[in-house]
Amino acid sequence: MLGGMSAPHTVDLDALVRRFIGFIVAKDLTAACAMLTPDCVYDNVPMGPVTGPEAVRTGLTPFLGECDQIDWVVHHQVARQDGPETGVVMNERLDRFHLGGRWVEVPVAGLFVIEQGLISLWRDYFDLATFRNSMSPGS
Repeated sequence: MLGGMSAPHTVDLDALVRRFIGFIVAKDLTAACAMLTPDCVYDNVPMGPVTGPEAVRTGLTPFLGECDQIDWVVHHQVARQDGPETGVVMNERLDRFHLGGRWVEVPVAGLFVIEQGLISLWRDYFDLATFRNSMSPGS
């Protein structure tokens, strides 16, 4: 090493997003929100964005609290590393929520932008009609 400088640590972006999803599945919003930048945007398309870890926690707490279990199945995930701690991760998932004695499932495409080893943008795309239909009793 020249001048005593160490090489920058490279963050495994794929593993970072999988760890984040693991915290959501475990309903550990404290750990999940610790992985977000202070100005992180969570855009739950088509419901609209919120900004900041506390807004993310406030938005997710009521719904996740109703769930007995959560299971997000990642079918495909790709990561583009732009720098040691920066890049983009995209995935295709089936988000499953156990509510009222049954599983509610919604296909999701997720986008995560990572800056300095933290998630600065989390955007999930899903069909709202599919989600609402799956939430209705008897579906």
